[in-house]
Amino acid sequence: MVKKILAQTYLWILLIMLYAPILIIVIYSFTEAKVLGNWTGFSTKLYTSLFTSGSHHSLLNALANTAIIALVSATVSTLLGSVAAIGIFNLKYSYQRTIGLANSIPILNGDIITGISLFLLFVSLGISQGYTTVILAHITFCTPYVVLSVLPRLKQMNPYLYEAALDLGATPFQALRKIIIPEIRSGMITGFILAVTLSIDDFVVTIFTIGNEGLETLSTYIYTDARKGGLTPELRPLSTIIFVVVLTLLIIINKRTGIHQRKKWKTNKLPYDKKNNIWIFYVASTHWLLQFPGNKRTYPENI
Repeated sequence: MVKKILAQTYLWILLIMLYAPILIIVIYSFTEAKVLGNWTGFSTKLYTSLFTSGSHHSLLNALANTAIIALVSATVSTLLGSVAAIGIFNLKYSYQRTIGLANSIPILNGDIITGISLFLLFVSLGISQGYTTVILAHITFCTPYVVLSVLPRLKQMNPYLYEAALDLGATPFQALRKIIIPEIRSGMITGFILAVTLSIDDFVVTIFTIGNEGLETLSTYIYTDARKGGLTPELRPLSTIIFVVVLTLLIIINKRTGIHQRKKWKTNKLPYDKKNNIWIFYVASTHWLLQFPGNKRTYPENI
């Protein structure tokens, strides 16, 4: 009983420490006070001022740059990470461990080391710093996280489905599109969201690769603003909006994933797709037939 109370107390203290600062920012975004902690009455003036044309042009530009960089780098890293995960999954176990270790190095490596390394690489190659270098840098450190998100879904997938699709006459690309991608879609979505979050949150790598051409992201704008002696009050409503959007997306995705998993476990069937239901039926039936010893296909390695 005592252990249970201590465990619950520890959990609540941890949650309060994590979410109290966010709650404070949300509360003080509804007041006109320029100093955080000074409540001057309820007001939405900061929200109005944030989106007023010309009032905070640099802040909105930084927000737009951050969104563009995050979406582009997350999309590319999701594609690269998914393809890399499929390749790693089909390697021998010893090679899987080696490539998995190499994939973990950028994750465990310090951001400052990654930033300096990319800075020296771009300088040595003569690449002018700006949008291109920042996006390339973000793709570099986001891709390993996508690989880690997709690999568990591949390990849960039935390995016979891909071979069954090939036996039915599908090309490797068709089997990839109709069999593998539906199975790993949830991992890809998780990796994409994680990549977007990491890109928006990054500061160290960005500051080393952003250059001196006037490009600013949200993190570098906040850093520059803080060095001037204080933060722009409009950052509070902006932070609140970003938090609410991310929280809403997470709730929607978690609910949809939960509903999908419950349906899958209840029916004990392959994921249903109205467009591909006939295809999935054929794949499932072929997989069932291949379980009999006399119907198994002879592969070169079994000869």
